[in-house]
Amino acid sequence: MKKGLTLFFGLLTVSLFGQGPNLDKDYEAIEEKVIEWRHDIHQNPELGNREFKTAAKIAKHLESLGISVETEVAHTGVVGILKGDLLGKTVGLRADIDALPVTERNDLPFKSTVTSEFLGEKVGVMHACGHDTHTAILMGVAEVLSKNKDKIKGTVKFIFQPAEEGPPPGEEGGALMMVKEGVMKDVDVIFGLHINSQTPINTIRYKSGGTMAAAQSFTI
Repeated sequence: MKKGLTLFFGLLTVSLFGQGPNLDKDYEAIEEKVIEWRHDIHQNPELGNREFKTAAKIAKHLESLGISVETEVAHTGVVGILKGDLLGKTVGLRADIDALPVTERNDLPFKSTVTSEFLGEKVGVMHACGHDTHTAILMGVAEVLSKNKDKIKGTVKFIFQPAEEGPPPGEEGGALMMVKEGVMKDVDVIFGLHINSQTPINTIRYKSGGTMAAAQSFTI
């Protein structure tokens, strides 16, 4: 979890702070809180366009930090705006919040036992793709940056995207709908992150442009 926070802060330093202050102590102080959020979100997953409780948790946290919050973006998305005290550009930070129709099969104390309906069938629901971690990390980033707004050059837009795995059949949603609703307006640069169990510990893989995106799908 700490490495996820480190990645975000490393990417943000030049964009928001120039050389930037050392924020190590700030994110180390909230590490346990971020892990607790991740466990709670993992235990209470919701499918795309149905992330009502997850969105409410995110919005409540952002509002408690004094961040301007917009809800019901692309149905269940949440967008927070943090204006720094110094002039600069707008940086977008994006995390996905939806889970998958997958039954969790392990003995973790925070495992999901949630069920829902998907394609007309009763299914288990699980954060099998790491979105619980992405969401918790971005909530943590928001808390640390909100405490350092006097040092921020520009504006930070926190984008919590629903339905990354695709909206339910017959519904619109996800990133495309957020863009249509204007979420990317005035955003100069945007960062996302994705955890990956194949990446060695203490290693960060990164690239500009898109990555890990699907161009086609099929149904069996």
